[in-house]
Amino acid sequence: MFFDNLLKAAFRAILKNKLRSLLTSLGIIIGVSGVVILSAIGEGTQAQIMKEIASLGNNVIIVFPGSSRTGGMNQGAGSYNRLTVHDVDQIRRNARKLSAVSAIVRTGGQIIGGGKNWATECCGVYPDFFKMKNWVTEKGSLFNKNDVDGNRKVALLGKTVADELFPSQDPVGKKILVRNIPFIVQGVLKAKGQSGMGQDQDDIIIAPVTTVLYRLKGGRFIDIVTASATSAKEIDDAQDEIKVILRESHRLAKAASDDFTVQNQVEIIRTVTKTTSLMTVFLAAIASISLVVGGIGIMNIMLVSVTERTREIGIRMSVGARDSDILIQFLAEAVAISVIGGVIGIAFAMLFVETVNNFTTYNAVIQPTIIFIAVSFSAAVGTFFGLYPARKAASLNPIDALRYE
Repeated sequence: MFFDNLLKAAFRAILKNKLRSLLTSLGIIIGVSGVVILSAIGEGTQAQIMKEIASLGNNVIIVFPGSSRTGGMNQGAGSYNRLTVHDVDQIRRNARKLSAVSAIVRTGGQIIGGGKNWATECCGVYPDFFKMKNWVTEKGSLFNKNDVDGNRKVALLGKTVADELFPSQDPVGKKILVRNIPFIVQGVLKAKGQSGMGQDQDDIIIAPVTTVLYRLKGGRFIDIVTASATSAKEIDDAQDEIKVILRESHRLAKAASDDFTVQNQVEIIRTVTKTTSLMTVFLAAIASISLVVGGIGIMNIMLVSVTERTREIGIRMSVGARDSDILIQFLAEAVAISVIGGVIGIAFAMLFVETVNNFTTYNAVIQPTIIFIAVSFSAAVGTFFGLYPARKAASLNPIDALRYE
């Protein structure tokens, strides 16, 4: 009964000045909704990246170019590239813990075929790439090692590219121009749809790595090497094996640092999880500043309320209300305003996230834990910032309060 009456009195006081109460809780609304939305975006980003990594295949190991130093400053991963087709051939020839290895070379350009043109990415790979990615053809056939060794100008079209260039005909055997270099379409890849990051996986052309590297990109360095260990238990050994082979291929001295970076799927996931978690916490911390600002607003309004209701406080004290009763009453009002603001903020955040998920390819995820934390934190803010006005009201002298005009 005590708490029931306390809540009724708190809501009666809040509803007496609806607009002021709403404006008072505005900081809490913005803070809570900001924390929930940014946390949802962080969780969604992490989930999509994980899905993207998982799409690489099982037991995947990736070799990235190394880093260079300029003026004593590290330029970051990928700034120093010495990875070549020769390195990949050495890995394929000498590795015993790998079931598949492929170089990946990416370039882009305008594709002409079927009387139409389309700008897309052209990716050069080894045949092992199809096994790692579980890619099969809908029409035609995949290219083989002989096509790679012979630098043959054959291409596989993603479903999107095939539909754009040859909407009403079979493209297999047709000629296309990639940067004005003629290619023969050998097959059309089975549709894969969008990736975890919302990218169209079918908007691509795949050709032998040597053809893309030497004829289209005009270089000698590949972008990355991707490999698949024979089993999950062999990943660490396979990773060490790759390092040994590449160091020998690059003729690195024992004391020299690696001029490449090797990471397995587990390490990539661990790095991504750590990075996205830190970013989520950082963004949520920024948003929580609004909660503090909202708490200050609650304290200010509650101080005003104490001044406006001084005679009411004096009357309550004169009929037997204790100091603790007055303190609890005003503290309950502050907490109620804060919690109501928190609930409205969560409702707004859920509406915002639902709208984003329905009208974009992004998929933000609201965790139940963050909702509990947001409501708890808003209640804590109301308690902390409402305590001073409540104590001020409880410390009033009943006689002075009754005389107050």
